[in-house]
Amino acid sequence: MPIDAAKAVAAEPRSTEISWDHKDIQLYHLGIGAGSFQGKPSPATDPDELRYTLESKLHVLPSFATVAGAGMGVVGGISAPGLDIDLASVLHGGQTVELHRPIPVKGRAVSTSRVAAVYDKGKAAILVLRTEAADDEGPLWTSDAQIFVRGEGGFGGDRGPSPRIELPSREPDRTVERSVREDQALLYRLSGDWNPLHADPEFAKLAGFDRPILHGLCSYGMTLKAVVDTLLDGDVTRVRSYSTRFAGVVFPGETLRIRMWQQGGRVQVAVTAVERDEAPVLADTIVEHS
Repeated sequence: MPIDAAKAVAAEPRSTEISWDHKDIQLYHLGIGAGSFQGKPSPATDPDELRYTLESKLHVLPSFATVAGAGMGVVGGISAPGLDIDLASVLHGGQTVELHRPIPVKGRAVSTSRVAAVYDKGKAAILVLRTEAADDEGPLWTSDAQIFVRGEGGFGGDRGPSPRIELPSREPDRTVERSVREDQALLYRLSGDWNPLHADPEFAKLAGFDRPILHGLCSYGMTLKAVVDTLLDGDVTRVRSYSTRFAGVVFPGETLRIRMWQQGGRVQVAVTAVERDEAPVLADTIVEHS
């Protein structure tokens, strides 16, 4: 059996040292569209955008945790003992990042990854790959990637949770649109996700798409930036956690419509692709904040 759930969960965690500095932060922010928001007269030099792009004013969007160390925690998790997986059958189903304190602009940390759970969905398995990062001052973040593995279910395991969050019946408190540049996937992949699905048209066709698709985690970062800039006064330190389910693909050149509902200490979000009749992109999406 390609997946031995008990062996995978019982395996020793894997630890590696990671580091980053302002160049990694700036590259990530540019990859999720910082400095190019067309709703501003001069987006590249707008003071609100310079917080994401200029080293002397830099702060760190918490979703950077998903690419810190080139995302090696997820890579290590997929290769854990008990897992023998064809990467062509793997989809990123969801993502959660919990912040223990703000991420510094320059840092060095130990990233520890493990398989936190394996769920049996019948025709597929879901792996929960947990990565915890800590520096000399203590924990920084905990990141959970939910990985959907087609054809690997049916091993008799726990089906796990199936959370679905109903959207509020009222109109959103805010709705914004963010354009995805034609070259955005090419820039975002420089932060560590080199999957040719996001760059090579021939590879994309083999995967069933007529052209390359945007990284789900790029949409994830673009959405958090929109929430921070729109409802959290541009203050990245207010974010406590951020979770989503990847509900559909995005193609470079499309427009994201991001609807937000403020509910006390959290923002509920729904993201759709405007040009494809509001096709779902991110669902069950919550930003917890102070």
